[in-house]
Amino acid sequence: MADGGEAEAVTARTIGVIDDIAAADWNAVAAPDGGTSNPFVSHAFLSALERSQSACPATGWAPCHLALEQDGALIAAAPLYVKSHSYGEYVFDHHWADAYERAGGRYYPKLLCAAPFTPAPGPRLLCAQAEIKPLIAATIAGLAERLSVSSAHVNFISEEDAAILANAGFLIRCGVQYHWFNRGYESYDDFLAALSSRKRKALRRERQKAQDGLTIRRIDGPSITKEIWDAFWRFYQDTGDRKWGRPYLTRAFFDEIAATMSDRIMMVIAEAEGRPIAGALNFIGGEALYGRYWGRTEDRPFLHFEVCYHQAIDYAIERGLARVEAGAQGEHKIARGYEPVKTLSAHWIADPGLRAAIARYLEAERQETDYEMEAVASMTPYRTDG
Repeated sequence: MADGGEAEAVTARTIGVIDDIAAADWNAVAAPDGGTSNPFVSHAFLSALERSQSACPATGWAPCHLALEQDGALIAAAPLYVKSHSYGEYVFDHHWADAYERAGGRYYPKLLCAAPFTPAPGPRLLCAQAEIKPLIAATIAGLAERLSVSSAHVNFISEEDAAILANAGFLIRCGVQYHWFNRGYESYDDFLAALSSRKRKALRRERQKAQDGLTIRRIDGPSITKEIWDAFWRFYQDTGDRKWGRPYLTRAFFDEIAATMSDRIMMVIAEAEGRPIAGALNFIGGEALYGRYWGRTEDRPFLHFEVCYHQAIDYAIERGLARVEAGAQGEHKIARGYEPVKTLSAHWIADPGLRAAIARYLEAERQETDYEMEAVASMTPYRTDG
């Protein structure tokens, strides 16, 4: 304590290994109400990424977690990384980097505040005291200056945090995802009743075709066997090979979350004659089910939609969850009852010229995003007769 009994000043430091912060201390600022609202900023999830060598300096994700302390106690934090590329972020700035480097600048390394490989909106400025958030935002920008990096980015943030970051000099960017909302449904049929007759019949046919000849199971984390995890690893590798060439996550990551986060995991498995042929891994939040990874070793009609979207809706209704967030992009989700939702990110740019160019780009992009959301909203399958 300082003279006169006043509290000590807040100090900031960076942490290169999240396990150097006690899990209870980190989680106390990540979920200050004691809840489990967002699993992706939990100590267990971030630690699993580091321990498994999925997010580490060798993969271009050098942990540089921000810790704000007062009187020796952690009062705020942010999951922070020094990045040497822009992969695994889902807020795409490759064209910014290309333009800047063609102009003679050096875009990498950059600073990123995010849940790695996870395009799920959630808290990034972590603290139990809301009045501390502006200090977190200013400290991230100040750290970027001290490190002499080109930029600092905070991905998938709330509107509240976007306003705070904008006041700290960050540019705000908009994107679109598709989420399903539970409007008090008691069953999947209740949900179908909210759709137009034509769409309702189409989804029933789709589910029937997807399930034909298959057994589809939803398995809570503690009941997932090693054999099922092994099968899911094969599915995940297949998706990685088809979409981006090399999967971001290592096999050890799935072992870590199986050991430390089983109570927050639900897996959907499709089996043909007892053989697992496809699966989807979901994380359970306080209000939402988050669909994250999927894959298959056999291609069946509509199987992706059944395993990833319909089964997630079933589960959310059964558990009384408010929504399903099924990841980035995917206009095909609209026909399955998912609706457009605006996502936000914040970007601090060091070079005044680059900042001005990006600001102009973001203004035009916001108009396109608004137009896209308006157009897509008119295509949802819900009844319009009240």
